[in-house]
Amino acid sequence: MVQMAQMPYPRLFRLVVVVTVFGIGHHVDHVIHGNHVGWPLIAEVTPFTYSLGFYPVVALGLYLHTRGRIGPGYWTVLLMVASSFVGLAHFGPLAVEPPEDILGPYASAVAGYVTLGWLISSLFILVTSTVYAARLWVRRQREP
Repeated sequence: MVQMAQMPYPRLFRLVVVVTVFGIGHHVDHVIHGNHVGWPLIAEVTPFTYSLGFYPVVALGLYLHTRGRIGPGYWTVLLMVASSFVGLAHFGPLAVEPPEDILGPYASAVAGYVTLGWLISSLFILVTSTVYAARLWVRRQREP
């Protein structure tokens, strides 16, 4: 196994892990509150169902990253798709789970706002990681 110090782009690897942890936390919240869930928890296929598809792609990417088989290009595309998916699913005119729906299931307003803060932080980290990966990718393309 490649050690972290020898692995290419270790900071990018760590950012992807952090993004994934935030995503898992958000999905766990959906499951706990039973709102905006989909298959495999209910029979209906929803955006929740599609969003679960990111995890196998991330897991494969992390494995290949540790072996130096993929790099910033892979992560730029995946993180850009994930950022768009999360942003569109939760904010704007196409939102299937707008902020009101995030705040709704909580008896405590504080808990609702903590959860909304988690989502906003998650999206911020996604976008920041996308930009970081894109910069690495561009830099790599410019290398002789």
